[in-house]
Amino acid sequence: MDPTYQQLAAMIDHSLLHPTLTDKDLAEGCRIAALYGVASVCIKPYAVKMAVDLLRGTGVKVGAVVGFPHGSAAIESKRYETELACNDGAEEIDMVINIGKALGGQWEYVEADIRAVCREAHSHSAQVKVILETDYLTQGGAGLDADTLKKKLCELSERAGCDWVKTSSGFGFVKQKNGSYTYQGATEHDILLMRASVSDRVQVKAAGGVRDLEGLIRVFELGATRCGATATAAMLDEYRRRESIKATSGVSGSIKPQENTLGSGGY
Repeated sequence: MDPTYQQLAAMIDHSLLHPTLTDKDLAEGCRIAALYGVASVCIKPYAVKMAVDLLRGTGVKVGAVVGFPHGSAAIESKRYETELACNDGAEEIDMVINIGKALGGQWEYVEADIRAVCREAHSHSAQVKVILETDYLTQGGAGLDADTLKKKLCELSERAGCDWVKTSSGFGFVKQKNGSYTYQGATEHDILLMRASVSDRVQVKAAGGVRDLEGLIRVFELGATRCGATATAAMLDEYRRRESIKATSGVSGSIKPQENTLGSGGY
């Protein structure tokens, strides 16, 4: 059965994280999030108070990133960043793991890092999404192949108390041999792997590479409950366009395309 508009909108964390984002851009992004009835905005910590004011009464949650985008802040810094964001009104926290510690197999550190953020957030009734940054894990690490490493990090994140495991930050650019940088973000393979690596208590968020309605529907089908996106308006406008065509033509059919694939590139 096709997902409804409400089901798809309720998946979207509207991403407002670009380094050049101005307060005017933030206000416009919050307006779009409210207009389309998405789950949340995902924003920088300094902007939480402003977003809370802009979105009051809309039903759209405010989520803040922590240790973003490379996860390299000290554990206490991440915990305190979480405290500040929650005090300002954040209801969700998207934290980046310490990727180098994970690749080095320092499991106790990685788990302590996640647990510190989860405990702080949960003390404010906020939820936590743990970003693995899968683009940096493609070669594996700590003597583990890529899939085994991702699985271990998912299991570790659940043990530390997370509410979601998340594929990517949207900014995990990998330097190539020619000096250029590429980024893939969420893949079907990783969403399925992460969904299978945690219990039903933990949800999965896809981020990066979901730029159109086809990608959003595919994420829904794969079992992810949230999706980070900047193309919110384009995706949901396209859904409404297809629904309108079905309604006016009187022809039954699926809202879904013939082939569902996740796009490439960041979000």
